[in-house]
Amino acid sequence: MNSLKEIYQYREMIRMMVRRDLRGRYKASFLGFLWTFINPLLQLGVYTIVFSVIMRSNIEKYYLYLFIALIPWMFFSSSVQGGATCVLIQKDMVTKIRFPRQVLPIAHVTSCFINMLLCFIVVLLVCLFSTGLNFVVLPMLIPVMITEYLLSLGLCFLVAGATVYFRDLEHITGILVMLWQFLTPVMYSVEMVPEELRYFFMLNPMTPVIICYRDILYYKQVPQLQTLLVSFGLGLLFVVTGWFLFDRLQRHFAEEL
Repeated sequence: MNSLKEIYQYREMIRMMVRRDLRGRYKASFLGFLWTFINPLLQLGVYTIVFSVIMRSNIEKYYLYLFIALIPWMFFSSSVQGGATCVLIQKDMVTKIRFPRQVLPIAHVTSCFINMLLCFIVVLLVCLFSTGLNFVVLPMLIPVMITEYLLSLGLCFLVAGATVYFRDLEHITGILVMLWQFLTPVMYSVEMVPEELRYFFMLNPMTPVIICYRDILYYKQVPQLQTLLVSFGLGLLFVVTGWFLFDRLQRHFAEEL
């Protein structure tokens, strides 16, 4: 297994790939970097209309309740969906250059993570002017974000490695992520889930993450320690498992590509 020390030695490569991705994401578009903020705002508008006007939700300030969960979900979904092809699109590099292949998923997820951090500027401003912020609990966002990063990276490792051998997984991943969103309390609260099913919803690794985000920004309270530990434990489990399986699969990437 490639050691963390070896990955650290390639930190400059990761930084350059992240910078290239962020610069090239909206390079040819008229609004350019503004799409980083426009995309989530447009989705927020659509979901708010659907669930506040058409399918009425009783949640107070539903737009805020949704926005707080939507931005982390967009980071997670883009990390997993884009991660499915992050090795394939760099096949020339993989077949011609010697470097730890873990660099590719790490660079992809880090790019998505930075994009989420930029979007959170808008989230914090909306929270500030809507209901205010509890600056005492705000630092709790750091462990929650780290947890989600680990979870996203672990799944990115899994789908990136597997897609090299099973190309249809690229399309299957998109469908699974869409279904996953409806099984995660992004557009609704956990309390709306029948009590006999809540245990199964808590097995969803994104559920405690979303709960923590809402506790901090919507309810302005410290997340329950159990919820925080569960989410961190799941994130750690996924990244270790993903790293191990990716390391096994990457040994024959060159032949498959």
